[in-house]
Amino acid sequence: MSTTLLLVRHGQTVWHAENRYAGISDIDLTDTGRTQAEALGRWAAAHPVDAIWTSPLSRAVATAEPACRALGLTSQSEPHLRECDFGVLEGRTLAEFEVEDPEWAAAYRSDPVEHSFPGAEDPLAAAARGVRALRDIAAAHPGERVLVVAHNTLLRLVLCTLLSIPVGEYRRVLPRLRNAAISELRMNPDGSAALLSLNVPCEADVP
Repeated sequence: MSTTLLLVRHGQTVWHAENRYAGISDIDLTDTGRTQAEALGRWAAAHPVDAIWTSPLSRAVATAEPACRALGLTSQSEPHLRECDFGVLEGRTLAEFEVEDPEWAAAYRSDPVEHSFPGAEDPLAAAARGVRALRDIAAAHPGERVLVVAHNTLLRLVLCTLLSIPVGEYRRVLPRLRNAAISELRMNPDGSAALLSLNVPCEADVP
């Protein structure tokens, strides 16, 4: 039986408000991020799910908490859903890095997989662990609806991999997943996937 995965990027953090790369750094939600999480909780109350899985990072767990509360569920943590490690870009903006190393920044913009940041996790390895995590979650919940709260870059890498889009194109094909928006993915028992919706706000008035 196919499983419906409702993929969500966590709510806004202090660093994301400034367009800084958070990666594996454990950064708290802003007030806006908490508002987005509460909106996701109201969405979950109106569109119940059978299980909730999150990245182990606190911003993802906190985003899922209102949905857990609304449905009486406890979220389950999956380490492979953590965000990519951005190496020297952790806590910095791309513009700041570009001042320091304009050639590398230009190469990254051209192909972020072939020219990932110094010290960063291999994007292909991150995509592989993320795909494995989603397939494992789907296998554990056949025929069910599962809310999965994770991260912008990891989810884009995973979606490209599952949909046979060249992973190096992820920034162009999927420029951004909105905070706390829903992307519906159908995972089939044979490992194939179909994207049914992308970036749908859980509430129209949420930033």
